[in-house]
Amino acid sequence: MTERTLEALAQRFGPSYRWLVTVTAIIGTVASILSSTIVNVALPDIMGAFGIGQDHAQLLSTGFLAAVTGTMLMNAWLVESFGFRATYAAAVGLFLFGSVVAGVAPNEGLLILGRILQGASAGMLQPLMTQIVFQVFPPEKRGSAMGLAAIGVVLAPALGPTVGGLLVDNYGWRSVFFLAMPVALAGLAMGWVFMPSAVSPQRRRFDLPGFLLLICALLALFMGLSSGQREGWAASRVDAELGVAALSATGFVLWELRCPAPLLNPRVFGHVGFAGAFCVALIYGASIFGSTYLIPLFVQTIQGYTATRAGLVLMPAGLIMVVVFPIAGRLADRLPAWQPMVAGLMLFAYSAWLLRGVDTDIPFWTLALWIMVGRVGLGLTMPSMNAGALRALPPRFLGQGAGAINFARLVGGALGVNLLSILLEQKTELHAQTLTPTQDGGSAATLEFPAPHARPAAAGRGAGRRSCSAGPTTTWRGFWRRRRGCSASATASWR
Repeated sequence: MTERTLEALAQRFGPSYRWLVTVTAIIGTVASILSSTIVNVALPDIMGAFGIGQDHAQLLSTGFLAAVTGTMLMNAWLVESFGFRATYAAAVGLFLFGSVVAGVAPNEGLLILGRILQGASAGMLQPLMTQIVFQVFPPEKRGSAMGLAAIGVVLAPALGPTVGGLLVDNYGWRSVFFLAMPVALAGLAMGWVFMPSAVSPQRRRFDLPGFLLLICALLALFMGLSSGQREGWAASRVDAELGVAALSATGFVLWELRCPAPLLNPRVFGHVGFAGAFCVALIYGASIFGSTYLIPLFVQTIQGYTATRAGLVLMPAGLIMVVVFPIAGRLADRLPAWQPMVAGLMLFAYSAWLLRGVDTDIPFWTLALWIMVGRVGLGLTMPSMNAGALRALPPRFLGQGAGAINFARLVGGALGVNLLSILLEQKTELHAQTLTPTQDGGSAATLEFPAPHARPAAAGRGAGRRSCSAGPTTTWRGFWRRRRGCSASATASWR
């Protein structure tokens, strides 16, 4: 059998091999990550199709992200035990299966299952890309390589809503789950050719107790947050689920401290540089996934955008990241890691401060520009965050470090989406309860908005659909009722 180590493949394919194997890893990762946010613009249609509310709909995003975090820490063990080639092929195959399940799902239960399978594959693929870059590039070029690789990792979820909006408006919401399948198939073929298959001579045992404790903690946490939205935060079920989450998380930490082959080695946090980057990754994940979840919902439910237009408002921000990432990669090679990270997070904070004042009259390009400012900041942050985290670790911890830093980013994303969903629901209900008693058939505030059936329908499938759902709504439940029956009344305020 032909030897398939990195060295042997580099000799076979020449100097270009490092880019061939890196592009292969990027393709698989982009295919899986593309599905992380592409579903956001389809949420209103999915909620209308299945008659579900925010408490279930947000599971399509948080279920994906939670599955990513659950499998991400398996990456080091999988690569050591089965090699890059087998791990890559299994992950891409799982993604393809999950896409089919979600695309043909007859109910929200199977749809959420498909999303969880997609997330599980993404969790295995993302650290693999980082490991490949650090193994095939010399230290002085890793920052630049990470900057180029990060284009795919963050550009895919940034542009996903735009492509998803076009698909939703022209082919229906199910089409978004099939978009990335051709890309995944191409990655699978390239992986079979370029990925090394050599395994580690010293295989460690899989940390099954730690894995089960982690899965239990994540499931209980997100179930508790979802139940709190649906049943109220004083419900005994919510207390039980959040209690199980706390106990499982505590058990996970205690077990990892004594496990000889831990899923997440606590010793990596003994390196101050890595611990700091881990905290930044939590903030980064909440920032990018939370904003990418919330903005399409705002413009579709409050401003009456079609799914296509909702995606287009994020496109300039995605394109600017293409320019920022290579520059940020070079900065990561030349500057201390904390400097680009601090600058980037300050830019995102400024963007969030600008977005605090959005309302029904915010112009398209003003909103797009404010989002762009934040994406420039996130683009500056990511290469230095990844390179700085792994630079602080000795070589024996690279696999665990790559998994842990991505784990932090996705945990932050899942929590960010979930907590924003809870805050949105609470604020909507609060203002609805305040506003509704003031409305009657003759009040000026009520007469200010024409009845939904009186709104002129624009040409095209997407615009025609919005003709009965445009304009602000009193509550989320009223909005979904109106999407199905065009019978709810409008109100004036998102906040």
